[in-house]
Amino acid sequence: MKDSTPAPQFSEATLEEFKQTLSRYPTRRAALLPTLWLAMREFGWISPAVEEYVARLLDLPTSHVHAVVTFYEMFHRKPVGKWHLAVCTNLPCRLRGADEIVAAIKNRLGIDNHETTPDGMFSLETVECLASCATAPMLQLNQDAYIENLTVESVLKLIEELARRAD
Repeated sequence: MKDSTPAPQFSEATLEEFKQTLSRYPTRRAALLPTLWLAMREFGWISPAVEEYVARLLDLPTSHVHAVVTFYEMFHRKPVGKWHLAVCTNLPCRLRGADEIVAAIKNRLGIDNHETTPDGMFSLETVECLASCATAPMLQLNQDAYIENLTVESVLKLIEELARRAD
């Protein structure tokens, strides 16, 4: 039985961004990481079908793309929630309460590490260093926001704010 899911394809805007990206690198292979970032932004995660699409775009073996995707933890290999909470659990963050923050998130959302709420709104991931030791503990919200000097109270307030934005 053949899968009827349409093959991934960049939007026109992302395809144009991809072409611009290619122009900044000496080889197509060198553009793999930025192309994977574009793919993750476009599709939300890097599925095997997305790996194949990126491999075709860059004229690379799919096995090479897969090796890169599985090497770097920053590429999501399964769907994540609309609000992806990546909490740093490196030593400085732990010393300043990261474990309690993770426990509060788990308790509030009813999920564990690397899980997504049933409604698809939130996912939780503990990560190593996010390079903000002086403002520990901290988390990365999706791919573009850093929230520092967290407390259990501030992270629970953040979750409530994000839940309201979902409406």
